[in-house]
Amino acid sequence: MSEISTKIITVEGHAALKKELDYLWREHRPDITQKVAWAASLGDRSENADYQYNKKLLREIDRRVRYLRKRLEDMRVVAYSPEQEGRVFFGAWVEVEDEEGESKRFRVVGYDEIYGRMDYISIDSPMARALLKKEVGDEVSVPVPSGSKQWWITKIEYLK
Repeated sequence: MSEISTKIITVEGHAALKKELDYLWREHRPDITQKVAWAASLGDRSENADYQYNKKLLREIDRRVRYLRKRLEDMRVVAYSPEQEGRVFFGAWVEVEDEEGESKRFRVVGYDEIYGRMDYISIDSPMARALLKKEVGDEVSVPVPSGSKQWWITKIEYLK
């Protein structure tokens, strides 16, 4: 995996990663460890599908636990500040519209928060970079494979 440039996260994102780490370490891993021990007790491990599958799962859990511990240690939690009002900064919910009238609504968050969320974009994305420090009514040009696309900011809000 390449180096992740921005090491910031929202308060909610940090809590979610801590919850995932806690679940993996305190509940899921002990359960899988127990299954591996049970499958190993059955004898020949080379042809034991339960053993092989759960050992693989255990390695995946351990890899994710290591990743989460390192990321949580390295990240800086960025909370809402009243000075952000009226402009796009980290943690903002932003609505934009293009010249065809297509609108999008999303939240600018950290890299680790976007997975499984269609309404979150990474602070490192071209759209987020173009929007930073802009205000409602501002036009932004976002690089796309065919050149650039124009968007207008129609709304900015923050969860408090």
